[in-house]
Amino acid sequence: MKFSFVTLFPNLIKGYFSESILKRAIEDKYISIDFYNPRDFTIDKHNRVDAPMVGGGAGMLMTPQPLMDTLKAIKEESSDASIIFLSPVAKKFTQNDAKRLAKKEHIVFVSGRYEGIDERVIETYADELFSIGDFILTGGELASMVICDAISRNIENVLGNSDSLSVESFECSLLEAPSFTKPKNYEGKEVISELLKGNHSKITDLKRGLALCKTKYFRPDLYKKGITDEK
Repeated sequence: MKFSFVTLFPNLIKGYFSESILKRAIEDKYISIDFYNPRDFTIDKHNRVDAPMVGGGAGMLMTPQPLMDTLKAIKEESSDASIIFLSPVAKKFTQNDAKRLAKKEHIVFVSGRYEGIDERVIETYADELFSIGDFILTGGELASMVICDAISRNIENVLGNSDSLSVESFECSLLEAPSFTKPKNYEGKEVISELLKGNHSKITDLKRGLALCKTKYFRPDLYKKGITDEK
């Protein structure tokens, strides 16, 4: 899988891939990353990539030409590239999206800055738009890293133990049950005794019950969906 990042600030992203699981995934060639800076494509004599919004409004907007030419160059190099824009007005990204997109060959993330991107760029090049939540970020780089991480861990061999994916939150409309490690007692707080007895059937039932309680408390919307799916 190849990931390309269209961003004015590539250094904000590069460091995230220099450690841990994603670093190993790059070294083992399960994923690759590259960067495109719209400033390298601008024809403005002052190297500008932003302008005031037509019709008024606070702040500046990323102009069409640098982004259009950037994405055109990417498409000429890789016709199968799926272009994703990060925007707070888009639909929320989910685990199902991560699993679906993990089957792609090449994904391009376009990170906006300032007050956003000229809508004509989105209309021309967007294959999908995603938001990571109902809040506003300074730019799209953080959101693109979040989505890239979620997709990457669903790519075969990226995780050392692929079985861990099957028990995570959102895989069955429930949040993952609480987890514990040794010691059995830490500062007066004990691990649930049933987890230590080795009866896997009872442990499975216990974890499901805990997952139901956790989901009902933190995400009643998912709890209702999970109960409905079982009927």
